[in-house]
Amino acid sequence: MSQSADRASPSHHPSPAGEGALSGAVIVLCAAMCGAMAANIYYAQTLIGEIAPQVGLSDTVSGLIVTLTQLGYGLGLMLMVPLADKVANRPLIITCLLGACAALVVVALARSAPMFLAGIGVLGVLSAGAQVVVPYVAGLCAEDRRGAAIGKVMSGLLGGILLARPAASFLADLAGWRTIFALSAVLMLTLAGLAWRMLPARSPHEPRAYAALIGSTAKLLVTRPMLRRRAIYQGLMFASFNILWTATPLMLASAMGLSQMHVALFALAGAGGALVAPYAGKAGDRGHARLGTRLALALGCAMALLTGWGGSVGSIALLVLGAFFLDVATQCSQVLGQKVIYSLKGATPGRLNSAYMTVMFVLGGGGAALATAVYHSYGFFATMGIAAALPALALAFALTEPRATAHEAQAASQS
Repeated sequence: MSQSADRASPSHHPSPAGEGALSGAVIVLCAAMCGAMAANIYYAQTLIGEIAPQVGLSDTVSGLIVTLTQLGYGLGLMLMVPLADKVANRPLIITCLLGACAALVVVALARSAPMFLAGIGVLGVLSAGAQVVVPYVAGLCAEDRRGAAIGKVMSGLLGGILLARPAASFLADLAGWRTIFALSAVLMLTLAGLAWRMLPARSPHEPRAYAALIGSTAKLLVTRPMLRRRAIYQGLMFASFNILWTATPLMLASAMGLSQMHVALFALAGAGGALVAPYAGKAGDRGHARLGTRLALALGCAMALLTGWGGSVGSIALLVLGAFFLDVATQCSQVLGQKVIYSLKGATPGRLNSAYMTVMFVLGGGGAALATAVYHSYGFFATMGIAAALPALALAFALTEPRATAHEAQAASQS
């Protein structure tokens, strides 16, 4: 789909007047697209134990199911999301939806490890289209409506993430693990059709070539110490999060003999992060980002240890408590990190977010791969010990953070 074709579509001509007046229906559609695409990278997280034997993956490498999805998402964040600043957004979003639909079909039909892993990796790349929707909405909303609109879209994204794991486990218990991927493929196709009919056009005019745009995004990690720090903090925290949500469903199914329906109920503990995210943002606005981040990392470390203890003594209550507050810690760290990076001068929010999220998902994908290997070799408590060590390492790094970074100020003034 070309930019010219997008501009030629009737009733999709952007104008200064129209850009401030996205309808409620379009914003709801954008929230749904954001949530549905983000959910694609979490469906497999609680289903590893069922998927791996059916596609021919051994226990020790079954973490690749989650790892490739999240590494693909990180690759999409780095290579595709910056395109939102250069090419027409409407066809870009529709292409992501249709491509994700095709990848989901491959995953649902896969009978071999190579076919499944290829499909899940490509699905991760194209699901990064969720992060194209946010700047799309921001670019078409008037300044006085932008915050509210972005808040609604981000609620859709968070809702998709939180509901993905319990929905996948619930459907796997009823009709097998392939069902969730098949239904998601239908959802992607439906959303693509609605997007074609309803989305207004947005065609940005970034003059730089694509390679220069990608290069400038990667360069931010070199020239911006605070961006680099915040990406590492959250990447290690997210790796701990992934270790818990990769290893715990395996333990619940194998060691405790719980069904996927019970795992689905346990996965609802992840809703905790949504409850505290607004309060973390307010704390950041009041100048408490440094302290809040350190508290979140310390909480993540403690809750990983609590979860490991709960698994060792067979306590569902301790497992739920640990998972709930580890999700809280992860969301607080995420919100505070983005608050800090969006305050940096001299770079577009899209490029800052692309660099930040790429590091986060690369490190997070490594955590998922580590989880299954350690779990099957050394057990659940050792696995959660590693999950605790990662935010502890991030906390140690955070304690060295200077109150002001001279190099950051210099880079900002020269940009």
